[in-house]
Amino acid sequence: MYQVRLASRSEFVPIRHLRYHVRTWGQPGPGKVPLVLVHGWMDVAASWQFMVDAFSADHYVIAPDWRGYGLTEAAPTDNYWFPDYLADLDFLLDHYADGQPVDLVGHSMGGNIAMLYTGSRPERIRKLVNLEGFGMAATRPSQAPKRYAKWMDELKALHRGELALKAYDDLGGVARRLMKTNRRLDPRKADWLASHWARTDAQGTWHIMGDAAHKITNAQLFRVDEVLEIYKCITAPVLAVEASDDSLTQWWQGRYTLDEYHERLKSVPDCRIARIEDAGHMLHHDQPEALARLLEAFLAE
Repeated sequence: MYQVRLASRSEFVPIRHLRYHVRTWGQPGPGKVPLVLVHGWMDVAASWQFMVDAFSADHYVIAPDWRGYGLTEAAPTDNYWFPDYLADLDFLLDHYADGQPVDLVGHSMGGNIAMLYTGSRPERIRKLVNLEGFGMAATRPSQAPKRYAKWMDELKALHRGELALKAYDDLGGVARRLMKTNRRLDPRKADWLASHWARTDAQGTWHIMGDAAHKITNAQLFRVDEVLEIYKCITAPVLAVEASDDSLTQWWQGRYTLDEYHERLKSVPDCRIARIEDAGHMLHHDQPEALARLLEAFLAE
C-alpha cells in the first residue's frame, strides 16, 4: 500500500444545505495563501494526496469532495448543474478564506469550474492552475432540441436504474478498474486510491462514491462565446498544464482539438501553457513530483 507522507484531516462543512466533506493538509498561518484543490469528474479530494506529498514547501491545502462525490452528500436531485459547483466553491471560500484571496488548482472538470469561477469572482483568486480543464466542444443552437430530448431520455434511464455505477466484489476489483483507466498508475497507489474512491456495503460489495446522476448530459449547450467573455475577466495569472498524452484527440476524435483549446486560452489576459512529460489525463497521479515542482515554482513567482 502507498505510504502517505502528510496525512489529511477530514472536516464536514455546511454548504448550501449539504454536508460537504473537505480534506485539509497543513495549517493556516501568517503569510500563507490558502491553496484550494478541486478534483474532476468521478474523482475525490483524496486523489490529490500524491501531489501534496511531493510538495517541498509547507502549504495550507483545502480540497473538497464536490457535491455527490466522495463523502459529500448527494444533492436532492436527479441531475447536476455546472453553476452549482461555482456557488459551492464560493460558499466554501467564505468558510475557509473569507476576505483572503486564494491560490486555486483544478483538474479536468475542476479545472473548468476553476476557470469559470475565477472569471466570475476575479478578486478572490491570487493565482490559478488549470490541469487539463479543456472545456467542451463548441455547440450550435440547432443542437438544442435534440440535446433537451437526450437529457429527458437519460433522466428516465437513471430512474429505471440503467445508469447505475458498476459495483465490485472486493477492493482489488476497484484498484484494477483504476489501473485499467490509467495504465501508468502504480498498483500501490491504486490500492490506496481504491480505499478512498469506493466504500463497502453490509454485503461486502464495493461501490464507487459518486452519484450516478452525474452521468446525465447537461441539458444546456456549451456556449464558447459566453466562456470566452468569462475568460477575459480573469485577472489572476493562469498556468494551464497539459499532459504529454493528448486526451482531447482520444475523447473528441477531431471534433475538439488542442489547437482550439489554445485559441480559447488567448482570451485569458495572463496565461502560460506548460506540459508534463510521460503523463496522461490523471497527471497528478502519473507525475506528482514533476507537477508539484511546476506548481510551486509558479505560485512562488
